[in-house]
Amino acid sequence: MAHIENLWVYPVKGLDRMAVDSITINEAGTFRTDREYAMLEPGADNVIEDRFDSVGKTFNGKEIDRTHEVKSAFDPSSHELTLIVRERGERVTFDLRTERDAASDWLSEFVGEPVELRHRDPPSFIDRPKLGPSVISTGTLEEVASWFDNMTVEGARIRLRPNVEIGGVPPFWEDRFLGDDPSGFEVGGTRFEGAEACARCVVPSRDPATGETIEDFEQQFAAHREETLPDWAPREAFEHFFTVMLITKIPSETYGTTVSAGDEVTVQGTVET
Repeated sequence: MAHIENLWVYPVKGLDRMAVDSITINEAGTFRTDREYAMLEPGADNVIEDRFDSVGKTFNGKEIDRTHEVKSAFDPSSHELTLIVRERGERVTFDLRTERDAASDWLSEFVGEPVELRHRDPPSFIDRPKLGPSVISTGTLEEVASWFDNMTVEGARIRLRPNVEIGGVPPFWEDRFLGDDPSGFEVGGTRFEGAEACARCVVPSRDPATGETIEDFEQQFAAHREETLPDWAPREAFEHFFTVMLITKIPSETYGTTVSAGDEVTVQGTVET
């Protein structure tokens, strides 16, 4: 039966995920607390149109190839961010309501460039601020992990950084919601509509524990992806095949609803099995 297997948010853009049992859709149609903070070049101005951008550098996994060296944890109730340097075991905690400047200084030293940790109200620092959570199936994660030696399903989860994982469906189930068909799926009172396929960057090529890069990762990935593209996936929805995961859009009438791990997923009123 199709169901929510896992839910994640990424409180600080580019740092570690936070697993949640339940999450609320905020007033921008995204997950509450997702990408609520981001590391920007000091003085950079945000430009929010169809995509998040900044006049200046945004520091995330694409810019920092050493993020695997730091483990992060965030407490949304206290806004405390804990950073642990894996090799040294160094551990620091900052209350981001009152100590954000100190956190910025610590992150600047780690990155090797001046960094300003910023907070922004919804849509926060989501790459596509007019769109919603990213969705992938367990079957897709299993399939992708099988393409590469020594990649585990859990490793694929960390590399691809989805918000929602759907269990009980075949690989690339999420591709069916691409294209001109406005159909989507529902989880309780929340409706997810397909918006676009998620083109990937350099981050999935790196081992999340060591930072080691898989040689020719993009080319191997694209070849496997094209070879395994299911019949229900509209080819015209893919500019290229280094693409996996569905970016959704949440209709405004379902803002404020909550989704939870274990919830059934229905398509056109039917629970899929």
